[in-house]
Amino acid sequence: MRLETIVGQLGRTGLSGFALTDHNSVAGHDELRELQRRNPGYLFVPGVEVSALEGHLLAYGIPTAPPAHRPVAETIDWVLAHGGEPVLAHPFRRSHGVGRRIAETAAIRAMEVRNGHNSELANARAEFVASQRGLGHIGGSDAHTPNDVGRASTLVDETADTVDDLLEDIRRDRTVAEGSSLTPWGQVRVSVRNFGLRASRGFRRI
Repeated sequence: MRLETIVGQLGRTGLSGFALTDHNSVAGHDELRELQRRNPGYLFVPGVEVSALEGHLLAYGIPTAPPAHRPVAETIDWVLAHGGEPVLAHPFRRSHGVGRRIAETAAIRAMEVRNGHNSELANARAEFVASQRGLGHIGGSDAHTPNDVGRASTLVDETADTVDDLLEDIRRDRTVAEGSSLTPWGQVRVSVRNFGLRASRGFRRI
């Protein structure tokens, strides 16, 4: 999607901004900064979704993409060293999730517990582990099409009006995740779409 397309969905969904987390790339960050300049009433968070060795990791607030396909613990350290905030992405998703062992032990301060492209069971498992560990709760649409924008979201304090404020709320477990999981039919639809995407790239891992 074009970033302007996402902005056009914010009023419909009631969102007051979004995080840009392209896979292993920060190529859209310059455009995101320009978007922020033109839309000061919204908050746009620079980020990246990193393909770590064991699964995907969200990194918020960093200007460069971490090296891909490294161990997740090493990737977390890299993100922290560069001033970002690492968050496990959809940890209990069968594909691209890091799984229970890492979810229970990773040196993180927040976890994505409500993902708009996850099953209800996968989201519930993530929420349980995050609550048991006292981690911050993050919600994300995982949007790849306009209709997916706002399927899940993160509630933050209304005084958090900068990226630094938002990252601090995440670190201190001041956020609330909300949104919808995929229905069984939605899981079939996304599986078909994902198969097509994998085929288009020659089944190469992302």
